[in-house]
Amino acid sequence: MRYLAIDYGTQRTGLAICDRDETIASPLAVIRGQKRLLQQIADIVAAQGVDAIVLGLPLNMDDSEGPQAKLVRSFAARLTARLGIPVHFQDERLSSFGAREKLAPAQLTWKNTAKRLDAVAAAQILEAFLERKTRL
Repeated sequence: MRYLAIDYGTQRTGLAICDRDETIASPLAVIRGQKRLLQQIADIVAAQGVDAIVLGLPLNMDDSEGPQAKLVRSFAARLTARLGIPVHFQDERLSSFGAREKLAPAQLTWKNTAKRLDAVAAAQILEAFLERKTRL
């Protein structure tokens, strides 16, 4: 299957995709804003032949869901209605921290880091999902 991972945010949304063999998760894009977000994701799903979505779910450290998780669940409902493909949730705690660590050796400026950070975080979410799926 081909999965598209989404690190949803109100300012920026990161996207990552995996190959059909589900072995490599690659950062794909960062979409700014909300205005055409669903349409842009629908276009990518069609162009890339995506079979399912993996949506990062921001849980608190005690496994509870806060306000941001509620926003993500609402976004998931809109995605499901628009795309008609399965949407899976993956715990995204510390994905942004891990993404920063991956980008650190590149010594990018803050501006260039910000441009890539959400897509790299989405790739980390997808990697965790694929790893968990393999173990099941």
